[in-house]
Amino acid sequence: MKFLSFFLSFIVKIFNRISCVIMRSRFRECGSGCLFFSVNSHFSYATISLGKDVYIGPNANFSSAEETITIGDKVMFGPDVMIIGGDHNISQLGKYMHDVKEKLPQNDAPIVICDDVWVGARSIILKGVTLGEGCVVAAGSIVTKSVPPYAIVKGSPAVVYKYRFTKEEIEIHRKMIQNQKS
Repeated sequence: MKFLSFFLSFIVKIFNRISCVIMRSRFRECGSGCLFFSVNSHFSYATISLGKDVYIGPNANFSSAEETITIGDKVMFGPDVMIIGGDHNISQLGKYMHDVKEKLPQNDAPIVICDDVWVGARSIILKGVTLGEGCVVAAGSIVTKSVPPYAIVKGSPAVVYKYRFTKEEIEIHRKMIQNQKS
């Protein structure tokens, strides 16, 4: 039984790697070293740009009809994360919301996720949000407003809980990271 479980797990991993290689060209941009689970996830590929070394956990839903979702380098997403880049137009009189196809400019807004961000499992990122460099979004959070660099946010709606580093440590961290890039 253990062998069967191991074998099936191995097959799923190989299938995911192959589908990842095939699907990466569908993204607007996709840097090297990205790993995502296209089989059990939904992406609006044409509006999404991925940096280098991005990991997107299983069951992701990254969706934006018109605006872009830009994801920096070395970003990690836990399982079941949703990024929603827009709303439905709900302001038309005399029509069912389902039948309204026209979007208003305020219905969509770009989402930017900077480098070195970690988004925990089952978090939701809504339109118009920027997640600053090095920030952390705790599992299950709903992010409705932009997050400052190196902040740790949690809750619904997400609020700053604390910062990863002091201001002095942030400068040291940035210099060390920059040296790694050189």
